[in-house]
Amino acid sequence: MFRPLLLIGLLSTAAAATAQTAPAMTPAQENAQANAVLPPEQAAMKAHVMFLASDEMRGREAGSPEYDIAANYVASQFYSAGLRPMGTDGSYLQTVPLVSYKAAGQGSFVLSRSGAQPLAFGTDYVPSPNPASAATDITAPVVFVGYGIDAPSEGRNDYAGVDVKGKIVAFFGGAPAALNGEIRAHLGSPATKAAMAAAKGAVGVIQLESPVTAKVRPFARLADSYDHSRMTWANADGTGHLSAPGTPALGTLSLAGAEKLFAGARTPWATVVALADDDAARFKAEQLPGTMTVKLQTEIKPVTSYNVAGLLEGSDPKLKSETVVLTAHLDHVGVGKAVNGDTIYNGAMDNAVGIASLIEEAKRFKASGTAPKRSILFLAVTAEEKGLVGADYFANNPTIPKDRLVANVNLDMPIITYKFDDVIAFGAARSTLGPIVERAAQKLGVTFSPDPMPEQGLFVRSDHYRFVQQGIPSVFLWPGTAGPGKAAVDAFFASHYHQPSDEIVQGPPINWESGARFIEANYMIAREIADAPQRPAWNKGDFFGTLYEGYGAK
Repeated sequence: MFRPLLLIGLLSTAAAATAQTAPAMTPAQENAQANAVLPPEQAAMKAHVMFLASDEMRGREAGSPEYDIAANYVASQFYSAGLRPMGTDGSYLQTVPLVSYKAAGQGSFVLSRSGAQPLAFGTDYVPSPNPASAATDITAPVVFVGYGIDAPSEGRNDYAGVDVKGKIVAFFGGAPAALNGEIRAHLGSPATKAAMAAAKGAVGVIQLESPVTAKVRPFARLADSYDHSRMTWANADGTGHLSAPGTPALGTLSLAGAEKLFAGARTPWATVVALADDDAARFKAEQLPGTMTVKLQTEIKPVTSYNVAGLLEGSDPKLKSETVVLTAHLDHVGVGKAVNGDTIYNGAMDNAVGIASLIEEAKRFKASGTAPKRSILFLAVTAEEKGLVGADYFANNPTIPKDRLVANVNLDMPIITYKFDDVIAFGAARSTLGPIVERAAQKLGVTFSPDPMPEQGLFVRSDHYRFVQQGIPSVFLWPGTAGPGKAAVDAFFASHYHQPSDEIVQGPPINWESGARFIEANYMIAREIADAPQRPAWNKGDFFGTLYEGYGAK
């Protein structure tokens, strides 16, 4: 466990550590860098990215020694910015107990009707590991519930007419395309579906392959990666946290496996699978014949990582008790498959640039000489790449009383390879944060654009979503895609996203002037939120605000 005394020692050696761990360069690269004199804020941003995305950081995978070094580097920068430690035991580092888990063996799925019918691993099924238990053994009837969605506000109840208490629920992956993109992404999440099944008393869930999902991710690919490690945070008893305790995901059945599951059902599998090819189809829920026995073994390993938290206390006697949380994830995906001989996934844009923006935004507040009215928590989170895990841990175990957290602004992979003409705030239309972001953009001299890809459901795919699930109004900020933006964003996703080429030397050229403008945009947005006379509120009747009982939604 990191203690304040150790951290002080690290702070005093931060500059030396930066020099010692900087990546080696060729003479030509060193000359080019020496000649590239940048204004102070651009140079500061670049320096952070050079350190965090160096080869020596080995991709900053959560739980690795290199991630821990990166966390202490960010802590030293928070100290330099004058932030108050808000981690564990008086330090900047919040200890995050993690659980790394994976399938230990192929498990078994056996149908029982007139006799026992074992399903075949890799052909009929692949198992899912259960972080809550090393051994899982469930025998129960199986109930098919279509997409497995119960959302009255969207006019859907796939559980109509069936009782699933004490039973296993089977559903197709995804959600109908006719739903709103953000709502569709939420309702289509396996975690959301498991929580719905748990609320109705189910003892486990199984996902069924469909003709649609088979085209996107063939079943054979699932079988190839079934025993890869996953991660969640640990409960107090050391077991892995599940969104639906007591209702674990048991595995996935292929089209062939599902056909065996439906043998003898009132609705033939051929009818069901034909309907599944129609996105607008509605399925009739029904209990399938016999029972299924699922036995799984899971290898569980404790891992420790850290969020980094620093507080800028507000100046207003009344408003300073309200806290605006600014987040960016510090981790990346580590070391992996070689691409052109390179195995280190440096994560310069994803998300060293976001962390650099967070650090320099904190320093911008300090340099302004005027404290915000509300308090601001600067939070660098771990294990985002493992499923928003570090943010989820903080949102459930905050180092500030939860009722004091009034807004979240998240920075994740801002692509700054071009001069942006607009800014985007995913989720802005759902709360009073939208008009605040728009005003700040106008002051910066850029336009405010709506979500350019609502079908992607990005509002539920980054760390701010964990704050949404606690009822806190949140937005995810990005440079916009107007002008040259779309081509630049498309090029990054096509060639560099989660690739070793996302690095500062060999990667796409970074426009540090745009980086400084992005810092300015972040600062102005945070200042507007922190100084506004009214606390941020959900729009009345908003789907997420209502679902999670957020301020202003009802």
